[in-house]
Amino acid sequence: MQTELNIVILAAGKGTRMHSNLPKVLHPLAGKPLLFHVIDTASQLDPTRLLVVYGHGGDALSKAVAQRGSAVPHGSKKIIWVEQAQQLGTGHALQQTLAELGENGLTLILFGDVPLISAETLRTLLNIKPDEVGMLTVTLPDPTGYGRIVRDMQGKVTAIVEHKDASEAQRTITEVNTGIMALPTRELKRWLATLRNDNAQGEYYLTDVIALAVKEGKAVSTCQPRRCSEVLGINGAAQLAELERLHQLEIAASLMGQGVRLIDPARIDVRGELSCGRDVAIDANCIFEGKVILGDNVTVGANCILRDVNVAAGTLIAPFSLLEQAQIGADSRIGPFARIRPGTVLAAEVHIGNFVELKNSQVDRGSKINHLSYVGDTTVGKNVNIGAGTITCNYDGANKHRTVIEDDVFIGSDTQLVAPVTVGRGATIGAGATITKDAPADQLTLSRAKQISVSGWKRPEKKAKEK
Repeated sequence: MQTELNIVILAAGKGTRMHSNLPKVLHPLAGKPLLFHVIDTASQLDPTRLLVVYGHGGDALSKAVAQRGSAVPHGSKKIIWVEQAQQLGTGHALQQTLAELGENGLTLILFGDVPLISAETLRTLLNIKPDEVGMLTVTLPDPTGYGRIVRDMQGKVTAIVEHKDASEAQRTITEVNTGIMALPTRELKRWLATLRNDNAQGEYYLTDVIALAVKEGKAVSTCQPRRCSEVLGINGAAQLAELERLHQLEIAASLMGQGVRLIDPARIDVRGELSCGRDVAIDANCIFEGKVILGDNVTVGANCILRDVNVAAGTLIAPFSLLEQAQIGADSRIGPFARIRPGTVLAAEVHIGNFVELKNSQVDRGSKINHLSYVGDTTVGKNVNIGAGTITCNYDGANKHRTVIEDDVFIGSDTQLVAPVTVGRGATIGAGATITKDAPADQLTLSRAKQISVSGWKRPEKKAKEK
């Protein structure tokens, strides 16, 4: 590979067939805009310069990258933004970058709407001699719409002919141009200056550079991607959906290759990064967003959504549960129909049952909230049992307040805890209570008519089962 590398991502297209106000390259694939996929891959190659040519959508592209927090996540160079005010073809787009390219090494051309190109394929493409031109091609059963690769009797590339300009004989060629190419920068700048637009579209084709290279005796080295999906572009919503499914099937195959048990590989969506330990099982219609970690022996039931969640070993997440920005301890049980909201941290062996919602709460080892409860802005100790219909009243209309439930507390059903309030260690709260004051440790607290604390009260002991 050359020591100096420019990467230019062409992202100026209008995307008319998307029928959307959102620039085409900002439409999401697997939860990430198309352009971000290409930027991330390009960054893995550690370019000397990384340029994005934009047009339609104006500053929306650079703003979206800035909001992401890191323009180039792999730590190479910052993005150079280049405007193509008029869209007059790919050659014209490259002409706008001339002042930024330098003079040495190679320039690699990528496309913002071709999101699945791999770094491995690009490294192969870049492995050319200093005086060669590199071009990525692909053989398609139906090459309609693609530029054809024309070769001579010895198999050498002589030209690329666009579909609309191709003869009937040339249209029978099934090897096509992907548009992705690597060219010596010094020569590229000279060739771009001589491009003409006397073609059916009246545009300046980057592909004409290949003919100029051949005319000067440059060798054209070609390679093909491992998978056709790497070079598929997006022009409309149907193509975006098709590529989404192809990509998700590839992700599913990779997960199963690591030993993950997927009940149906066609019904999983990974919109971020999913890491799995050994003996993980995932049922149908689950969605994983952001960064999700599943420890050994984790089971995720059908129709769950996990977003930025770390789930420790041995935990079961029952169907129809939503977990986001939370940490789940080992050997816990979540759901069904549970909602775990941001800021929640569960220790080991915690049970969160059906129609329970937690937000910004910490629940210690062995505690249970099994039915129809809301627990927000709360610290729950060890071995606590919270009965059905319990809620923490954490918002006074202006500010949030915190509830503290210490170890070994039993809270009866249909209880309201009006924060700020503390329930002392070993306390019992009678069913139907509204607690507005701290409840003493090791006492029964009631508030059905008025709140009272019963001194000397003993909690009932569990009776042994008759044999």
